Amino acid sequence: MRIYSNLTVEKKQAVWAWAFLAIPIVFFSLIRFYPAFESFGIAFTRWNLLSPPEFIGLDNFRQMAQDPVFWITLKNTFLYLILGTPISLLIAFVVAYYLDQVRFGHGFIRALYFLPHLTTTVAMAWVWRWFYQPMPVGLFNNMLAAVGFDVQPFLRSTSQALPAVLAPAIWAGLGFQVVLFLAGLRAIPSSYYEAARIDGAGRWMILREITLPLLRPTIVFLLVISSIGFLRIFDHVYNMTDNGTGGPLNSTRPLVLNIYDTAFRSFQMGYAAAQTLVLFIILLVISLLQLRLMRGRS
Repeated sequence: MRIYSNLTVEKKQAVWAWAFLAIPIVFFSLIRFYPAFESFGIAFTRWNLLSPPEFIGLDNFRQMAQDPVFWITLKNTFLYLILGTPISLLIAFVVAYYLDQVRFGHGFIRALYFLPHLTTTVAMAWVWRWFYQPMPVGLFNNMLAAVGFDVQPFLRSTSQALPAVLAPAIWAGLGFQVVLFLAGLRAIPSSYYEAARIDGAGRWMILREITLPLLRPTIVFLLVISSIGFLRIFDHVYNMTDNGTGGPLNSTRPLVLNIYDTAFRSFQMGYAAAQTLVLFIILLVISLLQLRLMRGRS
């Protein structure tokens, strides 16, 4: 206590700041970081939870390279990323751009868009699963039949299942993205728009030269967060496919679901940890590349 009393005001503030920061640092170190680093070591072992881990070197990665299911799930994971991220950001920006110009009922409409983000993923997935069911149960097929179109297999088709699962995933994250885009739009000073209109700039020129450049920090943040979300997609696939396996013929099975099945259905913890390590590297590389590319254009 005597040492503390002799400190300056600035040093006392630093001590209290580190004291409060120590709680979340210790929590994340024990709950998140330590298990993550431990899994990196497990990736080089053979372990079924019953016997002690056996070090096998790179055998899990050799098995991964020869596993056709792994490559299917990796391709599906990148399809979720490549399709989901740009589509979701484009829709969210268009909605936010026009919603920002609405004056009557703005708060109510914004709350409606944000509501799916607050809905439980499991409940949402099962509702959408019901939408995709064949006639006379499924809502979408009933609507198609009512207007004279052929009914569609949706979740029972190897070509339609992945877009069918991706649609509710995009819809679920739309509200969060719209709110952040709205905050970014509201942060742009109105004087910039007034000066541009006085100079005779049109609507599209203002959007291209003022709105989008000043929204770059928001776009970068949402791009990284959305990419991580689609690379880690799990709940929608697990709840919308039969037995949570990502069918048919693994057509919707992402890498995270494959890791889950490998670990908790096959009890190959070492092989699952090796796949987790690969996913971590993919997440890290894509996030760093996106940050570098977007900052390089600023």
